[in-house]
Amino acid sequence: MIVFATSDKGGTGRSVTSCNLGYRLCSKMGKNVAYLDFDFGSPTAGALFEIGGMERGISSGSGLHSYLLGKIDVATRVDVRGNTDRTDLRKLPGPTGKLVLLPGDLGGGEFDKKANDDIVERCARLLLELDQAFDVCLVDLSSGRSVAMDISLKATALPQLATRTVRWLVFHRWTRQHILAANGLVHGEHGLLECGVRVGHDRETLLDNLRYVRTAVPQLNMATGGSGPQAAWLHQQDAMLKHLASTKEVGASALLGETPVEPVLQYREQLILDIDVKKEIANRPTVVAFDLLAKRLIDEATWIRF
Repeated sequence: MIVFATSDKGGTGRSVTSCNLGYRLCSKMGKNVAYLDFDFGSPTAGALFEIGGMERGISSGSGLHSYLLGKIDVATRVDVRGNTDRTDLRKLPGPTGKLVLLPGDLGGGEFDKKANDDIVERCARLLLELDQAFDVCLVDLSSGRSVAMDISLKATALPQLATRTVRWLVFHRWTRQHILAANGLVHGEHGLLECGVRVGHDRETLLDNLRYVRTAVPQLNMATGGSGPQAAWLHQQDAMLKHLASTKEVGASALLGETPVEPVLQYREQLILDIDVKKEIANRPTVVAFDLLAKRLIDEATWIRF
């Protein structure tokens, strides 16, 4: 399964949620996961996995940017558990799957031109190889209508990937602006659907394989400390957001899941481990939400569109 993670805005929690999703698939479900950092302008997956020296990409010119440009034949692959600086991640008990990072290049920068045929072919070749070697390939795209999204749409429209399972996750925060932005990214002019159809995708098939992920959603039933009028206003706003999401085709019928507001992630974007909950550093609903996202992602029933 190849899964693309995208968002129209920065700051949606796309990368940190995707990293936690990959970790949960690996540690809790025993899946072998490849994580591709296609955020070429700002490759920070190494920081999220706490791999020293790769916080902003790999510096040897052997990352994904160099590979796609044809400067190297093999992109670097990093075993996360074997190379992380985080002790608790290194010593996880019990059998788990593999979690392998393909980092971007340090200072590689976003592509300054549209994807040419060579870049698209190299992308398709890599995705096919990884899809055959791993259970799940998570591809973290740059935000917005990026060249990374263009490359990915063109590559997955090629015949060699036509029989592979390809999913699209669109991340957005639970605000009016982010709901509108998510709708625009998918349904708007020059959006994912229009661009996908233009390069050979079927519109309905793309929609069947696309779901939304809401991040940093306030848990109103747990809210304390506010006044009565404030609580009533917050519930009213939540109801208005649900109505807006429904009218903008970002509602519950197209939802993979949501994550709650998590103080740890507000201060530091990182993997949330079970030990963090045990130590009462992180909140249990957060790891429950990540586990549910992982389960739903690989459940075929999730992808039946009504």
